[in-house]
Amino acid sequence: MSVSTASRDQLSPRAPAVPGRSGGGLRVRRRAASPWWFAAPAMALFAFVVLVPSARGVYYAFTNWDGLDPSFSFVGLDNFTGLLDDPDAVQAIWHTLLIAVSITIVQNAFGLLLALGVNSLIKSRNVLRVLLFAPAVITPIVTAYLWRNLLGPDGAVNSLLDAVGLGSLRQDWLGDPQLALWSVVGVIVWQFGGYSMVIFLAGLQSVPKEVLEAADIDGAGPVRRFWSITRPLLAPAFTINLMLSIIGGIKLFDQVYALTGGGPGHATDTLSTLIYKDAFTLGEFGYSVALAVVLTLIVAVASTGQYLVLARGERAAS
Repeated sequence: MSVSTASRDQLSPRAPAVPGRSGGGLRVRRRAASPWWFAAPAMALFAFVVLVPSARGVYYAFTNWDGLDPSFSFVGLDNFTGLLDDPDAVQAIWHTLLIAVSITIVQNAFGLLLALGVNSLIKSRNVLRVLLFAPAVITPIVTAYLWRNLLGPDGAVNSLLDAVGLGSLRQDWLGDPQLALWSVVGVIVWQFGGYSMVIFLAGLQSVPKEVLEAADIDGAGPVRRFWSITRPLLAPAFTINLMLSIIGGIKLFDQVYALTGGGPGHATDTLSTLIYKDAFTLGEFGYSVALAVVLTLIVAVASTGQYLVLARGERAAS
């Protein structure tokens, strides 16, 4: 009894498709390209919401647009060359870098000390962790207004100095041009020191206890154990904390504007506060966008350079 052609086709095994040939290779390429179709809607939305407005904003940096008038002209690099001749802009750049570096150093040193403290076996360590991290979850603008009242001429800080017999140390913390900038730095460190602490604490808890115990048996003291064992193993935590601190310090706006508004005078103006003032107070939208472009470049250069240096150190420590 003969078997039909269709039955023979069903019964006989097919040779597997070889990649590179017409049928199999096409299916492989389709499977490889298919994930991009799932990402396409998100990529299109990102381009529409972020990339296109950013590119249009960069174009405005080369114009004299005031933000309202539909008619404006192209001025080339005038906004950028004018920035170098603007003492307020140069001072704002200096303040931005000074705040960023100060916050990066002081906040991470403070956070590391806190992490080392609460990583010990004291009974109240869990309560202390919660209390020290609590300021980081408060809205920055709320924190700024709180400290604005505390640091006022008749605020709680000066009242406390009077109460303990240190009235001679009373200061106008936010009204003195020599102290206002450092008062802002102090507020930022107070709020986000606990945030750095949590990251360092996670790194400390990943350090093998057996290694520390072996070093202790060998006679290494606490400082030696930290410097030779703990510090290299904290390299990823240092990388994360330093990156977050430097980028956050350069972009700082909320706390500065709520605490001092950039004053007294321009004593605490940063690039972010100057951008806001030029755009929405003085109506120099094109010039403010040029400042924003400079701020973006500073963030990009600082973060990239810092990452390369820290990544190299992290690889050397591993």
